[in-house]
Amino acid sequence: MQTLHIENQSQPSEGSVQQKLSGKTAVVTGAGQGIGKAIATRFGLEGATVVAVDRNEETLAGLDGLPGIVPHCMDVSKPQDIAQCGDLYPDADILVNCVGVVHHGPLLDCSPEDFSQAMRINVESIFHMTRTYMPGMLEREDGLIVNIASAAAASKSAENRFAYATSKGAVVALTKSIAIDYIGRGVRCNSISPGTIYTPSLQERIAAAGNSEQAYRDFVARQPMGRLGQPEEVAAVALMMASGEANFMSGSDVVIDGGFSL
Repeated sequence: MQTLHIENQSQPSEGSVQQKLSGKTAVVTGAGQGIGKAIATRFGLEGATVVAVDRNEETLAGLDGLPGIVPHCMDVSKPQDIAQCGDLYPDADILVNCVGVVHHGPLLDCSPEDFSQAMRINVESIFHMTRTYMPGMLEREDGLIVNIASAAAASKSAENRFAYATSKGAVVALTKSIAIDYIGRGVRCNSISPGTIYTPSLQERIAAAGNSEQAYRDFVARQPMGRLGQPEEVAAVALMMASGEANFMSGSDVVIDGGFSL
Protein backbone atom coordinates (compact mmCIF):
# COMPACT_ATOMS: atom_id res chain seq x y z
CA MET A 1 0.00 0.00 0.00
CA GLN A 2 1.29 3.45 -0.88
CA THR A 3 2.48 5.54 2.03
CA LEU A 4 1.14 9.08 2.23
CA HIS A 5 3.27 11.78 3.78
CA ILE A 6 0.78 14.53 4.60
CA GLU A 7 1.64 18.18 4.30
CA ASN A 8 -0.16 20.56 6.59
CA GLN A 9 -3.33 21.81 4.94
CA SER A 10 -4.27 24.70 7.19
CA GLN A 11 -1.45 27.17 7.56
CA PRO A 12 -2.24 30.44 9.32
CA SER A 13 -3.10 33.28 7.01
CA GLU A 14 -0.80 36.28 6.69
CA GLY A 15 -1.14 38.55 9.67
CA SER A 16 -3.05 36.00 11.74
CA VAL A 17 -2.14 34.80 15.21
CA GLN A 18 0.22 31.84 15.10
CA GLN A 19 -1.75 28.62 15.41
CA LYS A 20 -0.81 26.40 18.34
CA LEU A 21 -0.43 23.17 16.34
CA SER A 22 0.94 24.56 13.09
CA GLY A 23 3.01 21.92 11.28
CA LYS A 24 1.85 19.07 13.52
CA THR A 25 0.16 15.87 12.39
CA ALA A 26 -2.46 14.30 14.68
CA VAL A 27 -4.34 11.02 14.46
CA VAL A 28 -7.68 11.15 16.28
CA THR A 29 -9.89 8.08 16.64
CA GLY A 30 -13.63 8.31 17.20
CA ALA A 31 -13.50 11.57 15.25
CA GLY A 32 -16.91 11.28 13.61
CA GLN A 33 -18.90 12.71 16.49
CA GLY A 34 -18.87 13.87 20.09
CA ILE A 35 -15.58 14.45 21.90
CA GLY A 36 -13.48 12.99 19.09
CA LYS A 37 -15.06 15.31 16.53
CA ALA A 38 -14.55 18.32 18.80
CA ILE A 39 -10.87 17.44 19.29
CA ALA A 40 -10.26 16.82 15.58
CA THR A 41 -12.02 20.06 14.65
CA ARG A 42 -10.12 22.14 17.22
CA PHE A 43 -6.77 20.64 16.26
CA GLY A 44 -7.44 21.40 12.59
CA LEU A 45 -8.38 24.98 13.38
CA GLU A 46 -5.12 25.29 15.31
CA GLY A 47 -3.09 24.36 12.24
CA ALA A 48 -2.64 20.59 12.58
CA THR A 49 -3.20 18.10 9.82
CA VAL A 50 -5.66 15.68 11.41
CA VAL A 51 -6.20 12.10 10.30
CA ALA A 52 -9.78 11.80 11.51
CA VAL A 53 -10.58 8.13 12.11
CA ASP A 54 -14.05 6.66 12.47
CA ARG A 55 -15.80 3.52 11.28
CA ASN A 56 -18.93 5.44 10.27
CA GLU A 57 -18.60 7.00 6.83
CA GLU A 58 -21.73 9.08 7.36
CA THR A 59 -20.44 10.81 10.49
CA LEU A 60 -17.01 11.28 8.91
CA ALA A 61 -18.72 13.08 6.04
CA GLY A 62 -19.73 15.73 8.56
CA LEU A 63 -16.06 16.75 8.73
CA ASP A 64 -15.78 17.42 5.00
CA GLY A 65 -14.35 20.82 4.26
CA LEU A 66 -13.12 21.53 7.78
CA PRO A 67 -9.56 22.90 7.99
CA GLY A 68 -6.82 20.31 8.19
CA ILE A 69 -9.09 17.24 8.25
CA VAL A 70 -8.10 14.06 6.40
CA PRO A 71 -10.93 11.53 6.96
CA HIS A 72 -10.06 7.85 7.22
CA CYS A 73 -12.77 5.22 7.66
CA MET A 74 -11.72 2.16 9.67
CA ASP A 75 -12.69 0.01 12.63
CA VAL A 76 -10.21 0.34 15.50
CA SER A 77 -11.44 -2.95 16.97
CA LYS A 78 -9.70 -4.67 14.03
CA PRO A 79 -5.90 -4.74 14.33
CA GLN A 80 -5.54 -5.24 10.58
CA ASP A 81 -7.35 -1.96 9.95
CA ILE A 82 -5.02 -0.18 12.37
CA ALA A 83 -1.96 -1.65 10.65
CA GLN A 84 -3.24 -0.39 7.30
CA CYS A 85 -3.81 3.07 8.77
CA GLY A 86 -0.25 3.08 10.08
CA ASP A 87 1.05 2.14 6.62
CA LEU A 88 -0.97 4.88 4.94
CA TYR A 89 -0.33 7.60 7.54
CA PRO A 90 2.91 6.61 9.28
CA ASP A 91 3.82 9.92 10.90
CA ALA A 92 1.98 11.30 13.91
CA ASP A 93 3.20 13.89 16.35
CA ILE A 94 -0.01 13.48 18.36
CA LEU A 95 -2.23 10.43 18.85
CA VAL A 96 -5.64 10.86 20.48
CA ASN A 97 -7.45 7.63 21.38
CA CYS A 98 -11.10 8.63 21.72
CA VAL A 99 -13.10 5.55 20.72
CA GLY A 100 -15.43 4.17 23.37
CA VAL A 101 -18.47 2.02 23.95
CA VAL A 102 -20.76 2.25 26.99
CA HIS A 103 -22.49 -0.83 28.38
CA HIS A 104 -25.25 -0.44 30.97
CA GLY A 105 -25.62 -2.68 34.01
CA PRO A 106 -23.82 -4.24 37.00
CA LEU A 107 -21.53 -7.28 36.93
CA LEU A 108 -24.29 -9.92 36.99
CA ASP A 109 -26.05 -8.27 34.07
CA CYS A 110 -22.85 -8.05 32.04
CA SER A 111 -22.48 -10.86 29.52
CA PRO A 112 -19.01 -12.19 28.66
CA GLU A 113 -19.61 -10.84 25.15
CA ASP A 114 -20.33 -7.32 26.41
CA PHE A 115 -17.32 -7.37 28.71
CA SER A 116 -15.05 -8.55 25.89
CA GLN A 117 -16.41 -5.86 23.59
CA ALA A 118 -15.80 -3.15 26.18
CA MET A 119 -12.20 -4.25 26.64
CA ARG A 120 -11.61 -4.71 22.91
CA ILE A 121 -12.90 -1.28 21.91
CA ASN A 122 -12.01 0.81 24.97
CA VAL A 123 -8.62 -0.71 25.80
CA GLU A 124 -7.23 -2.96 23.09
CA SER A 125 -7.75 -0.31 20.41
CA ILE A 126 -5.44 1.99 22.39
CA PHE A 127 -2.89 -0.82 22.68
CA HIS A 128 -2.83 -1.41 18.93
CA MET A 129 -2.97 2.27 17.93
CA THR A 130 -0.15 3.17 20.31
CA ARG A 131 2.04 0.27 19.21
CA THR A 132 1.54 1.45 15.64
CA TYR A 133 2.58 5.06 16.22
CA MET A 134 5.04 4.75 19.10
CA PRO A 135 8.08 3.67 17.00
CA GLY A 136 7.92 6.84 14.90
CA MET A 137 7.62 9.00 18.00
CA LEU A 138 10.62 7.29 19.56
CA GLU A 139 12.64 7.74 16.39
CA ARG A 140 11.93 11.48 16.47
CA GLU A 141 12.25 11.57 20.28
CA ASP A 142 9.05 13.57 20.35
CA GLY A 143 5.39 12.63 20.62
CA LEU A 144 2.21 12.92 22.61
CA ILE A 145 -0.50 10.35 23.30
CA VAL A 146 -3.83 11.44 24.79
CA ASN A 147 -6.25 8.75 25.94
CA ILE A 148 -9.88 9.50 26.77
CA ALA A 149 -10.79 7.71 30.00
CA SER A 150 -13.74 8.60 32.27
CA ALA A 151 -14.48 10.22 35.60
CA ALA A 152 -16.69 7.19 36.24
CA ALA A 153 -13.55 5.10 36.51
CA ALA A 154 -10.76 7.46 37.47
CA SER A 155 -12.20 9.22 40.48
CA LYS A 156 -15.66 7.97 41.39
CA SER A 157 -17.86 4.95 40.70
CA ALA A 158 -21.11 5.27 38.76
CA GLU A 159 -23.98 2.83 39.15
CA ASN A 160 -24.64 0.29 36.40
CA ARG A 161 -21.40 0.94 34.53
CA PHE A 162 -19.43 -2.18 35.41
CA ALA A 163 -17.91 -3.01 32.00
CA TYR A 164 -17.41 0.63 31.05
CA ALA A 165 -15.80 1.63 34.34
CA THR A 166 -13.55 -1.43 34.35
CA SER A 167 -12.30 -0.73 30.85
CA LYS A 168 -11.82 3.00 31.43
CA GLY A 169 -9.96 2.28 34.67
CA ALA A 170 -7.63 0.17 32.56
CA VAL A 171 -7.13 3.16 30.26
CA VAL A 172 -5.85 5.26 33.17
CA ALA A 173 -3.45 2.48 34.23
CA LEU A 174 -2.31 1.93 30.65
CA THR A 175 -1.64 5.66 30.31
CA LYS A 176 0.56 5.81 33.40
CA SER A 177 2.47 2.68 32.36
CA ILE A 178 3.24 4.09 28.91
CA ALA A 179 4.24 7.42 30.46
CA ILE A 180 6.78 5.95 32.89
CA ASP A 181 8.32 3.62 30.31
CA TYR A 182 8.92 6.30 27.67
CA ILE A 183 9.26 9.55 29.63
CA GLY A 184 13.02 9.58 29.09
CA ARG A 185 12.68 9.12 25.32
CA GLY A 186 10.69 12.19 24.40
CA VAL A 187 7.19 10.69 24.42
CA ARG A 188 4.50 11.91 26.80
CA CYS A 189 1.24 10.12 27.56
CA ASN A 190 -1.71 11.60 29.43
CA SER A 191 -5.39 10.84 29.84
CA ILE A 192 -8.53 12.93 30.16
CA SER A 193 -11.42 11.73 32.32
CA PRO A 194 -14.63 13.54 31.36
CA GLY A 195 -17.80 13.53 33.37
CA THR A 196 -21.18 13.52 31.65
CA ILE A 197 -20.71 15.20 28.28
CA TYR A 198 -23.61 16.03 25.98
CA THR A 199 -22.67 13.92 22.97
CA PRO A 200 -24.69 11.97 20.38
CA SER A 201 -23.88 8.81 22.34
CA LEU A 202 -25.42 10.28 25.50
CA GLN A 203 -28.41 11.52 23.53
CA GLU A 204 -29.01 7.98 22.27
CA ARG A 205 -28.90 6.61 25.82
CA ILE A 206 -31.31 9.32 26.99
CA ALA A 207 -33.71 8.53 24.15
CA ALA A 208 -33.56 4.81 24.94
CA ALA A 209 -34.38 5.34 28.62
CA GLY A 210 -38.15 5.44 28.13
CA ASN A 211 -38.77 8.72 29.91
CA SER A 212 -36.17 10.81 28.12
CA GLU A 213 -36.95 14.03 30.01
CA GLN A 214 -36.41 12.32 33.35
CA ALA A 215 -33.28 10.60 32.08
CA TYR A 216 -31.86 13.97 31.04
CA ARG A 217 -32.65 15.48 34.44
CA ASP A 218 -31.00 12.50 36.16
CA PHE A 219 -27.79 12.97 34.17
CA VAL A 220 -27.72 16.69 34.97
CA ALA A 221 -28.35 15.96 38.65
CA ARG A 222 -25.10 13.96 38.80
CA GLN A 223 -23.15 17.13 38.02
CA PRO A 224 -22.83 19.50 40.99
CA MET A 225 -22.19 22.29 38.48
CA GLY A 226 -25.80 21.87 37.42
CA ARG A 227 -25.25 21.20 33.73
CA LEU A 228 -23.74 18.73 31.31
CA GLY A 229 -20.34 19.26 29.78
CA GLN A 230 -19.76 20.13 26.14
CA PRO A 231 -17.36 18.24 23.83
CA GLU A 232 -15.55 21.49 23.07
CA GLU A 233 -14.61 21.81 26.74
CA VAL A 234 -12.84 18.46 26.62
CA ALA A 235 -11.19 19.46 23.34
CA ALA A 236 -9.75 22.52 25.09
CA VAL A 237 -7.99 20.25 27.60
CA ALA A 238 -6.62 18.07 24.78
CA LEU A 239 -5.32 21.20 23.04
CA MET A 240 -3.60 22.33 26.23
CA MET A 241 -1.81 18.98 26.38
CA ALA A 242 -0.85 19.09 22.69
CA SER A 243 0.11 22.74 22.31
CA GLY A 244 3.46 22.66 24.07
CA GLU A 245 2.08 24.63 27.00
CA ALA A 246 2.04 21.52 29.20
CA ASN A 247 5.22 19.70 28.18
CA PHE A 248 6.09 19.01 31.82
CA MET A 249 2.97 16.85 32.08
CA SER A 250 3.15 13.09 31.54
CA GLY A 251 1.28 10.26 33.21
CA SER A 252 -1.40 12.69 34.38
CA ASP A 253 -5.13 12.10 34.31
CA VAL A 254 -7.04 15.37 33.97
CA VAL A 255 -10.58 15.15 35.34
CA ILE A 256 -13.13 17.46 33.73
CA ASP A 257 -16.45 16.45 35.23
CA GLY A 258 -18.44 19.43 36.51
CA GLY A 259 -17.80 18.32 40.07
CA PHE A 260 -19.09 14.75 39.60
CA SER A 261 -16.18 13.32 41.57
CA LEU A 262 -16.29 15.82 44.46
